[in-house]
Amino acid sequence: MITGRLDSAATTLAVALITGGVLCLAGATAGAQSTADPTTAPAGATRLQPITVTATRNPLDPFRFPGMVTVLDGPEIQDRQPSSPDDILNLIPGIEFTGGPRRTGEAPSIRGFDGADVIVTIDGARQNFGSVHDGRFFVDPSLLKRVEVLRGPASSLYGSGGTGGLIAFRTLDATDLLAPGESAGTKVSGGYQSVNSERVGILTTYAAPSDGMDVVASITKRDSGTIRLGNGNDLEDTDDDIVAGLAKARLRSGDHHRFEASAISFRNDAREPNDGQERFGRDLAANGLVQKDVRSTTLSAAYHYDNPDDHLVDLDVVVYRTSFRLDELRLEDVSGGPAGELLRRDVDTLGLRIDNRSRLPLSEAVRVTLTYGGEYWRDSQDGEDGGTRMGRRDVNAGERHGVPDAGARFTGLFAQAEVTWSDPFGAESGDLLMIPGARYDSYRISSSNRLGPDNERRELSPKLGVSWLPSDRSVVFANYAHAFRAPTVDEIYLTGTHFPLFRGPGELVGFNRFEPSPELRPQTTRTLEVGAGVTFNGVFAGRDQLQIKATHFRIRGEDFIDLAIRQAFPVPGDCLPFVSDQARVPAGPPGTFRHGCEGAAFSNNVPEARLQGAEIDAIYESGRLRMTLGYSSVDGENAATGRKLGLLAPDQLTVDAAFRLPRHDSLIGWRLLLADRFDRVNDPADTRPGYAVHDLYLSWRPSEPPLNGLGVDLGVDNAFDKAYSRVDTASVEPGRSLKVAVGYSMAW
Repeated sequence: MITGRLDSAATTLAVALITGGVLCLAGATAGAQSTADPTTAPAGATRLQPITVTATRNPLDPFRFPGMVTVLDGPEIQDRQPSSPDDILNLIPGIEFTGGPRRTGEAPSIRGFDGADVIVTIDGARQNFGSVHDGRFFVDPSLLKRVEVLRGPASSLYGSGGTGGLIAFRTLDATDLLAPGESAGTKVSGGYQSVNSERVGILTTYAAPSDGMDVVASITKRDSGTIRLGNGNDLEDTDDDIVAGLAKARLRSGDHHRFEASAISFRNDAREPNDGQERFGRDLAANGLVQKDVRSTTLSAAYHYDNPDDHLVDLDVVVYRTSFRLDELRLEDVSGGPAGELLRRDVDTLGLRIDNRSRLPLSEAVRVTLTYGGEYWRDSQDGEDGGTRMGRRDVNAGERHGVPDAGARFTGLFAQAEVTWSDPFGAESGDLLMIPGARYDSYRISSSNRLGPDNERRELSPKLGVSWLPSDRSVVFANYAHAFRAPTVDEIYLTGTHFPLFRGPGELVGFNRFEPSPELRPQTTRTLEVGAGVTFNGVFAGRDQLQIKATHFRIRGEDFIDLAIRQAFPVPGDCLPFVSDQARVPAGPPGTFRHGCEGAAFSNNVPEARLQGAEIDAIYESGRLRMTLGYSSVDGENAATGRKLGLLAPDQLTVDAAFRLPRHDSLIGWRLLLADRFDRVNDPADTRPGYAVHDLYLSWRPSEPPLNGLGVDLGVDNAFDKAYSRVDTASVEPGRSLKVAVGYSMAW
């Protein structure tokens, strides 16, 4: 049991960092050069974080960025032995996965924002699939080489959806797998985890057949079943049968032109309830068992021009198509529909992005990088129900309830400047990094079935970020940004049945029905964020480093989009069956009326909302030990009513400590997820107790023949079999899981 409040201790630490540590370090290093000084840096010190390329669309050290961004590269992803994206991202401060243990229900939130408020990309292609109960995106971790998470407003560069932040996935390249002098290779691996009896096999081949050309192909097969929960119970109806693949080719023409084409696929034949998240449990009469066929395909082509001698043109062009398809075949007769009925949802996105960088040295002290370009994407959704055939259309099918046939078109133009000014406050005063930017977006959302008028708006998303680095080992930063999120086609044009209503056992009296909201306005936010960071060298040894970065943010939102339900619970005994609860039907003496039983669900705009929170990132690295520590806290409310708002999460502290054993070519590690009691709720039933979850892992990579190329990974997730529940789900999380993976690679 967790005693005390994590937030008070963490707030004290953050204040100490911002007001004391940075200023102290700035004073101690007065007179230091603004560039890295090899005499003060420990020899052989390891860079603490890789470079981010999504925060500004330019390579940048995350420590210098006026905000919070996390970058995970291949080795860190592999050490987590991930089965789903949740396994990769769950230790990053400010990000939370909800939706329960089932893979198809997992959905991310950042700083209290979820769904369409979080932008997700794979190799630059937007993943715009949106379904309340079916997760957000589908990609297998085995295909990934890099993940970047930008926490905070991102609309000034990425447009609609940037209110919470950005999750950017990058897939494997052949050059990531080939050592110098090698031209081809292959890797085969297999694994098992006990908590759901998951078996996985992966085959990857890669080659650089000629100078300037490389190709990679990978296929993954996963099978899993019933999930054993931390309370000892089994979460049944959780069968997954997954096949995921990647094919990518890159060609460099001449010295400065590069072409790239890739195809990424994911398919899951799953057997589970219609609501895979089971927020309300299996007792909901409409949540019957279904056979799900989940398909996701992303096709992209890119062109890059990067001549180091050309300071005006550094061009990227990406064109892509993302297709999601979700077929659900009912296996049970429920009030929502009969067994054998097929439900279908198709979401397609076609997009184009062009951006260029111009680097302008204005003087010896001032350097400017201008990033500018445009983006267009088109979403289309098609829903059907009543059909009976998996894999192809049925002429007898009609429009699916809650999945309107509709589409959206977005066009955006953006410009950003990165201005680096050396010694702006006098000699040896450090660097000042200023990042002003703005994006102009217009969109139109329309229904093919004329469910309502078109919804169209124009939005301007400005931002200004400033980092002052009094030395290369300290930073103080602030940023102010506007962001917006357009309403989705579901929120605007929802129609049909939401869920059935029962007045007593077996007595169906009506339905809660969806109502369209054609006048829905976009959700907008204004975020102010301040923070600081310090880097210490030689803390415990001559070649170690400790880096800490902390932030506090306040968000003011307007027109927050919220799903409202108009319904009396429990259903009144005197209501009129199959009549709207808004109706007033005369009954009895003159002037007396009875109301109907049927309610409604609709999206509306909350006029004003407030969110605030804090985050801390800390990394310690020496020759033997790498340890990361993270803290996050977020709270949000309707400014008018005081009711909690957003997908909030408990205060969390995370630790990942890995100890290297070079003589044994191995690494041993421990991870901790520590969550405080969660009571930022409107309904006491949503309160969650605090919990502590421990993971252990071991990795062995022999470096000498004949075993070089072999890799063995062992792990124990939730080592102490803790029973705990995350927010926004009725299910307990998985219990103790033993994990093993063995792989072998060879190249020539």
